[in-house]
Formats: sequence, C-alpha cells, structure tokens
Amino acid sequence: MTPKPKIAPPDAGEIIQFPDPPPEEMTAYYNVNWPGYPGSLADHFGNPETTIITSEVAAALLLTPDWEDVRYPDLLIAFDVDPAANRARKGYLIPEQGKPPDFVLEVASDSTYRRDATVKRADYARMGVLEYWRFDPDGEQPHRTPLVGDRLVNGLYEPITIRRTEEGAYRGRSDSLGLDLCWEEGELRLWDPVGQRYLETYLELSARADAEREALIAERESRITAEERARALEEELAMERQARIEAEAQLRNQED
Repeated sequence: MTPKPKIAPPDAGEIIQFPDPPPEEMTAYYNVNWPGYPGSLADHFGNPETTIITSEVAAALLLTPDWEDVRYPDLLIAFDVDPAANRARKGYLIPEQGKPPDFVLEVASDSTYRRDATVKRADYARMGVLEYWRFDPDGEQPHRTPLVGDRLVNGLYEPITIRRTEEGAYRGRSDSLGLDLCWEEGELRLWDPVGQRYLETYLELSARADAEREALIAERESRITAEERARALEEELAMERQARIEAEAQLRNQED
C-alpha cells in the first residue's frame, strides 16, 4: 500500500495542496476520460466560473496529517462553487467550497469494487455528497445491477431506482445532474431528457466534426465545379457570339 504523505506545517498564507492520486487501474481513463465526458458535461452545463467537473482529483471533508479519508472519485461534479480554489489546492476541500459535491461516480474494478460499495459509500455519505453512483463496465461485480445510484436523505443514502430496458440496458435518473445515467453494453452513456439526446462522446464528436468537414469540402468542390461549368459556358457563348459577328461581317462584305 502506498504510504500517505504527511502535511507539513504551512507558511503564512500557504495553500496546502492535496497529493496526487495513488496508482490504480485505469477505469476512469477508459470509462470517463477517454469518452470525453468531462468536456461533454462542461459544454452541457456551461458556467465554467462556478462549476467543477473533475476526474481522479482529491475530495475531502478535512485536511488531516495523514490524509485519511481523502477520496479520488472517478467523476466529481459540483455547482455554484469555486473552480479556481479547486485548481490551486489540487482537490475539493468541502469547507473551502462551502458545500459537498453534488455528484460523485466510481467505476468498479477488481481491486476497488468492494470498497466502492462499503467504505467509500460511507465516506461520501459522511462528506454529504448528494448523489453517489457506481458503474460496473463488465456487469460482473456483486452490485444489485451494473449501475447503482444512491441519493442522500437525512444523512443516509437511499437507492435511486434503476430500470432495465427491453434492449438489456440499465438506466437511472440523476436529479442532481438532470440527466439519465445509462449502462449500455458495458459503456457509460449520459442521456439528456430535455434535449432528447445522448451527450456526445469524444469519438462521436470527432466523427461529427469529420463529417461536417467533409461536407464543407464537398460543398466547396461542388461550388468550384459549378463555377468552372459556368465559366466554360460563358466562354462557349462568347465564342458563338464572336463567330456570329464574323459571319455577319463576311456576309456584308460579300454583298458589297
């Protein structure tokens, strides 16, 4: 187990930063960061001056000498907070922000899924995190379903209803985000019920950008081709006019 660093006595005005997260399996990378959800969520919610959307960044209720109870959620979202303070401290300190995070998600792995459902669940409840979600890409860990959500009610977590669709997907509503979290064939998807669309993944956004770029190129080439055809037609008409003028002049010369 990686030893936790000690907190040195701070200088006056010094901001104590959280340590970097311990090395873990790359569940957040493959299921949260590679799909590009932090960026998609940032675009969806806007208000970057007051919204924090982070992955594998520290969150804690208190700064303690041995960094006990510091968590590094795979996805953390908080509204009406101070992103600059979060960046300066390299983490989310709840008393500094004035409120707990609105949403936390952990992605299950072979080494973490038991702590996700027990120790971390208790810690996030104690921190006051409004919603705590667990996502199991393999669908094999001993959760009730591959997707589990809890909402804090009077200091205790109560389960969020998760329904299974006819296609075998799992879906639950996050009131904190106003989005549906979905487990679909092992992938995390985020559904916007207002816009009636999924938030785009990085690959989908890239594919759309490529398609738009190709459409612009095709339109430009088509426009160039049309302009070339118009110029060719104009030149042909000009040649016909010139030939007619010359023919008429020749005819007048013969009459003379």
